[in-house]
Amino acid sequence: MSGSGASPDVRAATPAEYVSVRSILEGALLRVEAGLLARSAVLVAAEEGRILGALVLRGTEVEAVAVRPNRRGQGIGTALIEAAAARRPSISAGFEPPVRPFYSSLGFDVRCSDGRCRGRL
Repeated sequence: MSGSGASPDVRAATPAEYVSVRSILEGALLRVEAGLLARSAVLVAAEEGRILGALVLRGTEVEAVAVRPNRRGQGIGTALIEAAAARRPSISAGFEPPVRPFYSSLGFDVRCSDGRCRGRL
């Protein structure tokens, strides 16, 4: 929808943006426990002041990453993961098997068992 083609700015979220972050995560059917955002590194991808995607990083664990539905497939999730990886010596994530191609395409070493996957970058 953006005609600019410029990549969004990825930066740390401010506490005032947590409501938008939670909305994006819930829109992707991801729930985060109460207080997790305040205890984690929260990154957002924003364009012209609008948050397009969010990533929650607790320590080295990606707790959640989501992009607004109408902006998926445009590299926003990739930019969020790359920004998280730049902040830690390594990162890992737990996720459902349908999301495996996303993590594998970013170079994560992925292992799946019992209907769940884990990846490490």
